[in-house]
Amino acid sequence: MQRDGNQHSGPPQPMQRLTETLRRIDGRGYGAYKDLGGTYQLHDWTLCIDHVQGDPFAAPSRLRLQLPLAEAGFPTALQTPHVRGVALCDFLTRAFHRAIQQTQTQRQGSGGSGQIRIDVPGQEVLPRSSIAFTQTHVEARFTVGLPARGRTVLGRQAATLLCEVLPSIGDRSLRYRALRSADVERHVHAVEDQHALRDMLEAHQLVAFVADGALLPRRAGNDDRPMQGQHLVPWQSPEAMAMTLDLPHAGRLRGTGIPQGVTLIVGGGYHGKSTLLKALIRGVYNHMPGDGREGVVTDAAAVAIRAEDGRRVEKVTITPFIADLPYGQSTTQFCSDDASGSTSQAANIIEALEVGARVLLIDEDTSATNFMVRDRRMQELIAKTQEPITPFIDRVRQLYTQHGVSSILVIGGVGDYLDVADTVLQMDAFRPRDVTSQARAIASDWPDDARRRHEGDTHWEPPQPRPVMRNSLSPQRGRREKVRARGVHGIQYGSEEIDISQLEQIVDASQTRYIADCLQHAYHQLADNRLTILQLVERTESLVRSHGLEAVQPHLHGDRAWARPLEVAAALNRLRTLQVAATT
Repeated sequence: MQRDGNQHSGPPQPMQRLTETLRRIDGRGYGAYKDLGGTYQLHDWTLCIDHVQGDPFAAPSRLRLQLPLAEAGFPTALQTPHVRGVALCDFLTRAFHRAIQQTQTQRQGSGGSGQIRIDVPGQEVLPRSSIAFTQTHVEARFTVGLPARGRTVLGRQAATLLCEVLPSIGDRSLRYRALRSADVERHVHAVEDQHALRDMLEAHQLVAFVADGALLPRRAGNDDRPMQGQHLVPWQSPEAMAMTLDLPHAGRLRGTGIPQGVTLIVGGGYHGKSTLLKALIRGVYNHMPGDGREGVVTDAAAVAIRAEDGRRVEKVTITPFIADLPYGQSTTQFCSDDASGSTSQAANIIEALEVGARVLLIDEDTSATNFMVRDRRMQELIAKTQEPITPFIDRVRQLYTQHGVSSILVIGGVGDYLDVADTVLQMDAFRPRDVTSQARAIASDWPDDARRRHEGDTHWEPPQPRPVMRNSLSPQRGRREKVRARGVHGIQYGSEEIDISQLEQIVDASQTRYIADCLQHAYHQLADNRLTILQLVERTESLVRSHGLEAVQPHLHGDRAWARPLEVAAALNRLRTLQVAATT
């Protein structure tokens, strides 16, 4: 891996050397802080100053704080296997953040002076780069705003911050004896149980599971914590769909098993349909204890699908859904710089299948109406020979029977979907009811002459792999490469802005930064005009699983969080410069 020019190797220098340097540069121009770069021994702690900011208003300095494993005192069993280690690092990141907040330091100076920040997790527990265990030590990676007044070094304040405050934060968060062992165990066990529950889905022919007592509603659109209040309704399984599974730590867990196939979530407006779907969308991730969705898990390869007007599409075969466009426009290798709702939704499905999606999660409210269904009256008015769209309703069963891909759909106003459903779950004031039998009876009672006609053919081929042309991944902007994440909504990549705002399963800005790293790494290390999108994301994932998130970083950062290959591929597909080789 490349490292910053400011990063230093070699044995640590004594703490006295750091304090002497800070006294020497006190009162000098801010650039004098560059002299701090290096590694220092602070009692049991090793402080690594990897990158020093050039200005108090610039991005803060990047530091690492290391403690030998023998001093940290964590039981070896907590650090392995992979899932347990991820849970422990997540817990320690939160503990480090709390210790920062509890540190009573008076902010002084300009810009971000004195601010200590670590990448704070949200409700999901994700592999992160903020805390790492090596064979010899535990390491926290964080940023510090080095103190300054204007652009003048405040050396005394910096000495207190680096030599006293940081070790104190570490003592309260990275030593096992300083933590409540019961809290650590609860956090780790909750994550392991969720992982085990997700692994059980396939054996029970399920695509999702919702535990009794789960709390699905969130506080607000911008607050993902569980809703509170007397009107909150915990999940209670319908008897016909209830099942009990055995977890490694929590033991027997009762809940609703959502089977493979085609499942409809129905019900009146404001009764909880979309709330359930959103919980299932997030169910591909593990959640922290107390989130309310610890018992909500979804197949790890489930993908949220929606219409996405205006997105670019690069040589995607959308013929299973759209063919015979006016003016002879090809749909076997469909290209568009401004896709419509229906063509974008078709492309989103094909692209997801191309990289291994096993479950599609769809809400009719965020779908193109003409893509989802054509009712009987419209079929009578507009002949099939004049309609290029084969609606999703005529493909959803084939997706399952021919390709093994299940679908969960929120349907509030299209009763025709009752004809193709395996399971129908009604949400009634946030209480689930199994209405599959009633739905089938209603569907069978409908007169044949009033039913819509099936419009799809009997078979369609899986998506063709698309080799990526390497030069189309270049992040060059002028003479330099420019790659920067913009929250959870976008990535500046070269001269382009990748719009990922419609990818609902990107839940953390740290995932966006990781995806940006993956694209840049693919350009420099992987793409060769032959590897397909699937091969690029699979090789990236294999590298990260073997060597950690830092394996794809151009420089070591503590603010990255893992994203699934499905989201990495989705971002790549939205890069407007992307070019793929034509397939035969």
